[in-house]
Amino acid sequence: MANQILSEICCYYCTEMDDIFSRLLSLTSCITCRVIEFIEDLVLRDVIRLLKDSEINSSCKQPKIGTCTGKQNLALEYASSSRDCNCSTSLGFLDRDGIYLEDLSFINSGSEIVNRNYSRGVHFVFKGLTLLISFFDFAWRSAIETWRCIGYHKGCVHARLQSIVSRVLRTLNGSSDDIGWLQASPEMAPVEDGSARFLELLQETRNGVHKLPDSFVYLLIPGLFSNHGPLYFVSTKRFFSKMGLACHIAKIHSEASVEHNAWELKQYIEELYWGSGKRVMLLGHSKGGVDAAAALSIYSQELRDKVAGLALVQSPYGGTPIASDILREGQVADKETRRIMEFLICKLIKINVTEYGYGYSFVKGDIRALEDLTYEKRKEFIRKHKLPDNIPLISFHSEASVGPGVLATMSHIAHAELPWLPRILNEDADDDAIFAARKVPVIVPVSAAMAITALHLRLRYGEKSDGLVTCRDAEVPGSVVVKPDKKLDHSWMVYSSWKKEPTEPDACEMCEALLTMLVELGKRASK
Repeated sequence: MANQILSEICCYYCTEMDDIFSRLLSLTSCITCRVIEFIEDLVLRDVIRLLKDSEINSSCKQPKIGTCTGKQNLALEYASSSRDCNCSTSLGFLDRDGIYLEDLSFINSGSEIVNRNYSRGVHFVFKGLTLLISFFDFAWRSAIETWRCIGYHKGCVHARLQSIVSRVLRTLNGSSDDIGWLQASPEMAPVEDGSARFLELLQETRNGVHKLPDSFVYLLIPGLFSNHGPLYFVSTKRFFSKMGLACHIAKIHSEASVEHNAWELKQYIEELYWGSGKRVMLLGHSKGGVDAAAALSIYSQELRDKVAGLALVQSPYGGTPIASDILREGQVADKETRRIMEFLICKLIKINVTEYGYGYSFVKGDIRALEDLTYEKRKEFIRKHKLPDNIPLISFHSEASVGPGVLATMSHIAHAELPWLPRILNEDADDDAIFAARKVPVIVPVSAAMAITALHLRLRYGEKSDGLVTCRDAEVPGSVVVKPDKKLDHSWMVYSSWKKEPTEPDACEMCEALLTMLVELGKRASK
């Protein structure tokens, strides 16, 4: 009997345990479905927040499950669920067995703990995934930016290397492609060789035959840095004055631009013409010839009947490699070289004395004085301004000697006045003699410097030059070219040598022969 009772009790408890386990399984399934729905809602909410789409967020947001404050609310919530889980069954299990309120409260609190734990866990997992995605996005962007930075620096280094190579090549090439560009231009007029006739006139001049008429005014135009050599053209002017000829040295700013000096020469020529009633013969040396040609080109209408001819003596009409090599842009140390030249011309050599009436004007130099002699500027100017066809032109150029004996040649460029010297003359001597006795000649090795630069131009470019201007660049298109058979440097025509050779012609006689030839060309053109 006891065994039967025990057997029935065991069967009863087994049945009840099976029922409890089945209901717990149902409850677990329902909780799992709710957790999955909760996770889906969280994921959808965060995705919508990341996309920043408020409309989709408002339309897709699910109503939140309120927190049950009582036992009936929890029962109703589980009973009204429309999910696939069978919550009513599990709640029926609770009702049927008459579980005490304490047990129901325990289940409710357990459900809330489970929901909170799942919510926190899912939020943590989603935040972890978001952090991982952000990390990979940051790593990807960093890799891209690093690659771009490497590419940018690689491009900068490549461009820098290309710039250095280009500068080196441009420096090495120098003026090789520019020397003699006037002769290579098909639109330029051909030149005529007048060297033979010049030598004949020079020989006549040395024999005392002077053919220069006094029906002209002769204007000598100095070149660059002439204001710093007081004896520039002085001997030539004195030579012409002794022959009774009206000769003047143009008072221009030697370190001014070509266009500025062209305007000053235009005013000077008109003043001489209206003051004497005679036409003006121009002889310009170095940059002075370029300034005179610019005056005739720019003011051709105003000077048409006032100028009888122009002789350009060692003038860089086409440009000079010295100026171009110094101021060329895009070569090694181009900016530094330009600063040095600006300092020399505009700062250091800044006292340029030009006489105006009763006073003196102290003017600073202009870097354009040198810049206008570069090939680039000369090409631009010549293409814009053409020389008039009715004015006779002579181009005189020479080749400097590079022999060792030239290094000992000294040029007399100025006098130094020393009033503190004691009186070495007798008391009956006049003031002019005393003043002349207190003058000390200033001699410098100009010829030696010209020989060095001439040797440089010959070795680098293979060009003959007088030290500053190549022979080809000194030939003006449409002019009569004069090439003397004597080695003459760039300064020989304006500064007398300290040691004169009586058997050789001097600069005064050569200038007279050039102007005599210019007069003949004018007569021939008028016929």
